[in-house]
Amino acid sequence: MTQAWHDLLFAHWRIDAAPLRPLIPGALQVDTFDGSAWIAVVPFRMSGVRLRATPSVPRLSAFPELNVRTYVTAVGKAGVWFFSLDAANAIAVRVARAWFHLPYFRARMTWVDHGGTIGYDNVRAHRGAPPAALRGTYRPVGEIFEPQPGTLEHFLTERYCLYAANSGGEILRGEIHHPPWRLQIAEAELSRNTMTESAGLALPDEKPLLHFARPQDVVVWQPGRVP
Repeated sequence: MTQAWHDLLFAHWRIDAAPLRPLIPGALQVDTFDGSAWIAVVPFRMSGVRLRATPSVPRLSAFPELNVRTYVTAVGKAGVWFFSLDAANAIAVRVARAWFHLPYFRARMTWVDHGGTIGYDNVRAHRGAPPAALRGTYRPVGEIFEPQPGTLEHFLTERYCLYAANSGGEILRGEIHHPPWRLQIAEAELSRNTMTESAGLALPDEKPLLHFARPQDVVVWQPGRVP
C-alpha cells in the first residue's frame, strides 16, 4: 500500500518495561533506551491510502488516525508494537484488522488546522472496545532536524517495520519504507487523554517528550510470519 501521513504529533512518555511485558507476546523483546521503555500517543491524518497501482477514492483514502505504541525487537530487527489504532473510517478499520492483524478501532474524530496549530478530537466508537479519548491542540515550535543515530529521537522514530500477532499467536512483521523523519520540537495542550488506559497502562506524571512532523510519503507491505 501507499499512503501519506500529515501533521503528526509524537507524544512520548518514559515508562518502566515491567508493565509492558505481560501485554506483548513473549517472542518479542521490549526495546529500551538507557534502560527505559517508552510509550507514545501519536495523532495525525492520512491521505492517498490505496493499494499500489490503484487510484485513491476521496471518501475512503483520507481520514484522521491515532495510535498508541511502544517499541520492540524480534530476531534483531527493531520495530513498533501497537496497543491500539483509532481511525475515522469504518472500511479502513475492517480492512486493516483483517489484512494487518492490528487492533484498529472505529472512532469519531475531527482534525482542524488553526493557522498552524492542530486541533484534534478523538472518541472511540467501536462496539465492544474499551473506551478511549484524546482532545487537545499541538503545534511545532522548533527548527526542522533529522534525528541522528544513537540519539533518543532516532530510537523513537526511525523504525521501519511493525509487529503484530494473528489469531493463532504467530508473530507477523510488516515492512514500512519512507524517507528519514524531519522532526520539530512541539508544544501540546492535551485536555483529555485516556488512550493508554484502554490498554491497561497508566501514564507517569511527568510531561511527555513532544515532536512534530509534516507530510511523509509511505509504502507499507503486507505482514509476513517472523521465522
